[in-house]
Formats: sequence, C-alpha cells, structure tokens
Amino acid sequence: MSSAEAFVRTIRDVVGDEPFVGLHIPDIAEAEKHRVRECLDSTFVSSVGSFVGEFEKGIAAFTGAAYGIAVSNGTSALQVALELAGVAPGDDVIVPALSFIATANAVSHARAQPYFVDSDEETLGLSVDAVGQVLRAARPTPEGLINAATGRRIGAVVPMHTLGHPMRIVELLQLADAFGVPVVEDAAESLGSRVGAQHTGTFGALGILSFNGNKILTTGGGGMILTDDEELALRARHLTTTAKLAHRWEFEHDEVAYNFRMPNLNAALGVAQLERLPDFLAAKRRLADRYRDAFADVADVTFLAEPGGTESNYWLCAVRAAGGLDRRDELLEATNDAGLQCRPFWNLLHLQAPYRHLPHAPTPVAEALHSSVVCIPSSPALAAV
Repeated sequence: MSSAEAFVRTIRDVVGDEPFVGLHIPDIAEAEKHRVRECLDSTFVSSVGSFVGEFEKGIAAFTGAAYGIAVSNGTSALQVALELAGVAPGDDVIVPALSFIATANAVSHARAQPYFVDSDEETLGLSVDAVGQVLRAARPTPEGLINAATGRRIGAVVPMHTLGHPMRIVELLQLADAFGVPVVEDAAESLGSRVGAQHTGTFGALGILSFNGNKILTTGGGGMILTDDEELALRARHLTTTAKLAHRWEFEHDEVAYNFRMPNLNAALGVAQLERLPDFLAAKRRLADRYRDAFADVADVTFLAEPGGTESNYWLCAVRAAGGLDRRDELLEATNDAGLQCRPFWNLLHLQAPYRHLPHAPTPVAEALHSSVVCIPSSPALAAV
C-alpha cells in the first residue's frame, strides 16, 4: 500500500465508507426548519424582525462580549470594524499572508492597504514576532507609526485564528498596545474557541465572526461585530443600517453608510443553530480526538492540535505532511479521487492577483505551511460515524 493509499485508509477508518464525504457540511435539523418557518409565517423576512435581536444577544452571551451587531457577512463585519478602529484611507493594515482572501479584501474595502507578514508554526496564525519586527522598524510620528517598508501609517493589526486554533492574541495585544496600534480580531473561523476562559474575538476593542455555510454555526450567510464598547456598538449599528435616523415613518439618513444588515430569515436559522452549538463543539472535539489517535502512528504526517493553553473549536481538522508541495498534492489527489473532500490552505495572499504588486514581509513559515497542510473532512455529524 502506498503512503497516499494509507492516508486515505486512515481517514476512512474515522469517517466511514460513504462514497462522498464533504469537507464541512452544515448540520440542519428540524429545529432550524421550525425557526425558519416561524420567520416566514411572520412575514418579517428581511432586515426587520425579532430573530435578529435574539441572535445578536445569544452570540454576545455565548462569547462574553457586551454587544453583538449582526451583518450580512464576515467581510463586511471586518470592513466596518476596521473603520471603527480608526483605519483611514491609505493606511497599512498588518494581516497574515496565510488567510482567506476576505481578510485582505476587507482592508481594501476600507480603502486601506494590506501589509502581509508571516505565520506562527505552532498556532498557524499571525506571527507575533513578525509583527514586532514591523512595528519596531516603524518610524513614530504624531499621526502614528509609519511602516518603514511602505511609508504608510500602520492603522491596525488583524490577527486571524486559523482553522479555529487561537493565535497568541494576548502577546499580540501587549505588543500592539505598546506601539499604540489597534488590534481587530478576525475570529471568522473560531466561534467556540477560547484562550483560557476568554472567547476569541473579544480581546481587542473589536472582533468579528462569520456564519457562512461552511462555518461551525451557519446563518447561510452572515457575520457579526463583537465589542464591549457601547459607543462603538452604536456606531457599528448605525453604519451598517444605512445611517437611518430613528423615526416612526420618516426616511432620514445623516451620512453615507452601508446596507450590511442581516436579514431576519438568516437570523432565524442562526437562533436555532446557536441552541445546538454546544453539541456541535463537543462533536468536533470527539472527531479531532479520533483523528489524532488515527494519525498517531502514520509516518511523516502530524495532526494539527490546538495550541497549549487554548481551546480550539476544531472548525477544520488538518494534518501536516512531510515532503513538500508534491507530497501535499499527491495526498489531495488521492483523497479527492476516493470521495474524501480534502483541501489545502488558501493560496498565500501576497501571491494572489489583486495583491501581488504590494510590498510584504518575508513569509517562510507561511510558505512552508501552505505546501504541507491538508484539511480533512470535519463535519460534526462525522463524530457519530
């Protein structure tokens, strides 16, 4: 048996022999259908309706944030959070080169420029050391730090908790605070992940979540801004709801803003999913434990476990394979040919067409991770196989 065939067999031993096993399939049950029908019967299917507020309060309570503002998707949540953090047009925003492109796109939508830096091998997230090198080399001015590599003001740092594994957020905050640079957490993948007792997305002044169809909790499409600051929460709600002034019937708007509201229909789905979130998280942990055991004796393949001192939601289980890009692609070809939907990491952002012209820091760790990590089937229902 070849190493690729052994790899396929190891996954099959965990997930069973169904002809096709998806990477992450949403778990939709009768509870979700009931809530959606309830919303449909109410006729309040768009941006007005009770489910939006219920979902916001439920997510805020679960994460420990004082406020949650539901929006149309995680990208719009991050864009608005950056603007609320003080990012101005023309600023640099430090982001990991290893992330989904939405992280960089949100920066661009805020009319700023992403500056890509390296990843941390243990956490898979933004390297605090790499950020430190950029900040220490920057030139302080009354307007803020000027990036030595670009001549632009550094408006913010955006860490992303990759695959749900928390990055070194406490250290990053200490570093960024020392230089007066705000941190906006991209916690799109990490609902249910914690550092100690604190939920990801609640460390900085602002954080964001995503509820896309492939996330651990889905609203079909949707996102949320998290904050403990009442003023920021009010401003976020105003900006994401067309800056409409409250009135019983008048349509008065006091600035150019965004129509980023989450529809009530999506929130109804989210309310039902939130009720099941503890079960999803428990199932994901059981599945991760089974994968860890299954791959323990597989040569040159390492299961990617949560970093020490953290609790990961294991949104996507993944392994790291020795042998470089050719070996990674061999495993991806074998698994997908066998009906196992496995995926690599995203292509590095500084190599993507919209961003390859921009300056960036060295990214050796991100490049090594990209060429060696394989994400494997992670639907919570697989824990019951």
